[in-house]
Amino acid sequence: LEISNLSEKDILVLRLDLTDRSSHEAATNSVLKHFGKIDVLVNNGGRSQRSLFVDTNLDVYTAIIELNYLGTISLTKHVLNHMIQRKKGKIVTVSSVMGIMGAPLASGYCASKHALQGFFNSLRTELTDYPEISIINICPGPVQSKIIQNVFTENLAKSLENSGDQSHKMPTDRCVRLTLVSTANDLKEAWISDHPYLAVCYLWQYAPTWAWWLMNRMGKRRIQNFKSGV
Repeated sequence: LEISNLSEKDILVLRLDLTDRSSHEAATNSVLKHFGKIDVLVNNGGRSQRSLFVDTNLDVYTAIIELNYLGTISLTKHVLNHMIQRKKGKIVTVSSVMGIMGAPLASGYCASKHALQGFFNSLRTELTDYPEISIINICPGPVQSKIIQNVFTENLAKSLENSGDQSHKMPTDRCVRLTLVSTANDLKEAWISDHPYLAVCYLWQYAPTWAWWLMNRMGKRRIQNFKSGV
């Protein structure tokens, strides 16, 4: 508010639980009542994972899908109905580079992000009659945030003991700026990451056999570090 021309009436904050899908229609209607329209929806809710599949309870995978995938498409459905009426809008979904590759200790998280990629890429093809409705997938690599402090582990009651060093990750404001640039330019998909993670994305896309070889080597070390508490 101090550095912009916004006023109090230009801001509305609503509590929202993505897993409480029955509340999403009311939340959408509250926004429409206040502003009269929704120009942009940014789907940015979710939790990551740090656990080996063989050690992880299946209810963890259910919780990941409920939050990261089903919660996101539920909110999208209500907002999209309004955008279709207006024939205009942008739906921006924060996926992950884990939505285009696989990684150890995050099988459920990767699955949820792959699901989002498949869903929104398919939805885009269903909206060809609405060229002014943009579907934009953002795929960040490692970014400084609190997501690592709230990850799913092998059971729902357990939290991660060591979140590790965040200094090597992309600063949050840098990721936000690149997301906004991607949104303003209607990019269908944007990979937002520093190297070497970005290079791995290209390798996964264009030389998957080499990528599998590299990920097997990197994955073995990552699992060893995880088991050692690093």
